[in-house]
Amino acid sequence: MRNGSLGKKTVRDIDVKGKRVLVRVDYNVPLDKDTGAISDDIRIRASVPTIRYLLDEGASVILCSHFGRPKGEVVEDMRLKPIVQPLSRHLGLGVTYLMDCIGAEVAQAVDSLRPGQVILLENVRFHAGEEKNDPAFARELASLADVYVNDAFSAAHRAHASTEGVAHVLPSVVGLALEKELEMLGGALGSPARPLAAVIGGAKVSDKIAVLEHLADQVEVLAVGGGMVATLLKAGGANVGGSPVEEDYLEVSRRLIARSQSGSLKLLLPTDVVAAESFAKDADFRAVPVDQIPDGWLILDIGPESAEAYASELAGCRTVVWNGPMGVFEWEAFAWGTRRVAQALADLQGKATTIVGGGSTAEAVQAFGVDRALSHVSLGGGASLEFLEGKVLPGLAALPDK
Repeated sequence: MRNGSLGKKTVRDIDVKGKRVLVRVDYNVPLDKDTGAISDDIRIRASVPTIRYLLDEGASVILCSHFGRPKGEVVEDMRLKPIVQPLSRHLGLGVTYLMDCIGAEVAQAVDSLRPGQVILLENVRFHAGEEKNDPAFARELASLADVYVNDAFSAAHRAHASTEGVAHVLPSVVGLALEKELEMLGGALGSPARPLAAVIGGAKVSDKIAVLEHLADQVEVLAVGGGMVATLLKAGGANVGGSPVEEDYLEVSRRLIARSQSGSLKLLLPTDVVAAESFAKDADFRAVPVDQIPDGWLILDIGPESAEAYASELAGCRTVVWNGPMGVFEWEAFAWGTRRVAQALADLQGKATTIVGGGSTAEAVQAFGVDRALSHVSLGGGASLEFLEGKVLPGLAALPDK
């Protein structure tokens, strides 16, 4: 069931005319550290198609989201008020903002809501019942509406009141943004055009080993980058200088390498790396073969030879899923590997399906200006990772099948 919307009911499958619809969105947007302004409103823009569809179908819309980690308490700089202006601009109508998500005042405001109007509730995580998935909190939230729409893929791996609990109380469906995520990621793993490649990066093998093992059974090409390559390279017998190695994962890394040597999986590990004297933006660095890493130096990127080899291999693929950067791309000296892979995926435009998942990887393709050349940039960080692991996402499992 790894295709389409995974057989789930969507907003197109129900009649919402004259109904109040509670929509779980993800407005956990990044803020500029100096100005406090929203630095990237992609999550806000992603929610607009579902809201607009519901309004056009004659519904009134109640939006709920989390922001940050207030841990069940009201934190003034974690209010959702900054969302109102950009959301209103994208929708082309005024959005009413409430300073709580439950309670008498909220219920009164919702009672006066009319078709075509939109209300934004306050940060649901101001209440401890949200992350505890408290049934009483879920029921009170659900009491505001007639229908529930989950449109927050990036929160679907959380069994919280607004992502999972409410779905057991109200008639529930998938929103358009969530539907697209499921179509793209589900299609990539369920019925992909082949060859299928997965590019996996990140700092630790322990964070991604479940993904690596799960994908090893499904892909023809598995390319690995990021700090995690140190453990895999050492498992293969290399001296990795001072790079952190997860000793507990050496054996499973050896099994993965052996698997690629005895089967149809092509495992790509770097043959050269960009190593640095220290973990610093201005550290002394050089590209070296993996068997010539200086003692004490750290692997901070795959090397240029490896980046070209990865790009060459990806050029022959028809589906590519990428999660995790190849190096510390935020620092120019260690951005080449990630940039080269990003460009390799962009070069596949019109020839292959290219899907990028994970917050830092999405940031990278946007920073390099290639995001619009890709088939899909997922907004789900942990959710896309767990989806790639083959895990059941609680927020998705709670929604009814067609």
